[in-house]
Amino acid sequence: MTATLELRRPAPHVAEVWLNRPKLRNAFNESLIAELSATFGALAAEPDLRVVVLAGHGKAFCAGADLHWMRGMADFSWAENQADAQALADMLWTIYSCPVPVVGRIHGDCYAGGVGLAAVCDILVAADSAGFCLSESRLGLLPATISPYVMQALGLRAAQRYMFTAERFSAGEAQRLGLVHELCPAAEIDARVQALVTAVVANGPAAVRACKRLLQDLAGREISPELRADTARRIADIRCSPEGREGVSAFLAKRPPDWL
Repeated sequence: MTATLELRRPAPHVAEVWLNRPKLRNAFNESLIAELSATFGALAAEPDLRVVVLAGHGKAFCAGADLHWMRGMADFSWAENQADAQALADMLWTIYSCPVPVVGRIHGDCYAGGVGLAAVCDILVAADSAGFCLSESRLGLLPATISPYVMQALGLRAAQRYMFTAERFSAGEAQRLGLVHELCPAAEIDARVQALVTAVVANGPAAVRACKRLLQDLAGREISPELRADTARRIADIRCSPEGREGVSAFLAKRPPDWL
């Protein structure tokens, strides 16, 4: 455990990263940003890793930026503010580009930068009591570094409403908009997360990593001849790989594949 994070290893091939500033509702400061970047950077280099869970201790998932930290930034120069914001942008990218799926476990408040953290996850499970808010404009600020991921997860129209109004929206609304995949009572959230983790771990690890790269590479691209050729190359690569051959052989022989 670090000053602001807890890293758990509950099972082979699985890592859990827990935000650990419960008294401050897991709000960002420079230490938490740096430790998230370092932790996910290290996890990305682990060849046997198959899935990461991102969660928070205490009553909230993440309430956005630490107000004490923000108060200090008011006295920073433009260059210091830019460097600080770049660190946040780089941290979000490090989580988003993690080569294995990241499952977000959302409970309590998920505000401002916390919505950005949720949006960089690949799969989200939320307690039905959770609440979301893009609150930056209420403080005269801008959700800039999180905006590419929030727009991708919510869509432009929903992002327009909730960035402009800074309204709180429910976990049910977040699911309707496509941000949240699984909605459940708070008492069931760990079981729902575990079911998804188990499902991911049961699949071909190289195939799952290739799926994540495929989805990120293809998002927003025109279905052009070049894109079609790219997808054909990718399936040929995986079919000819040791894992692809093993998966088909195991299925035909009605036996478990060797990655299990």
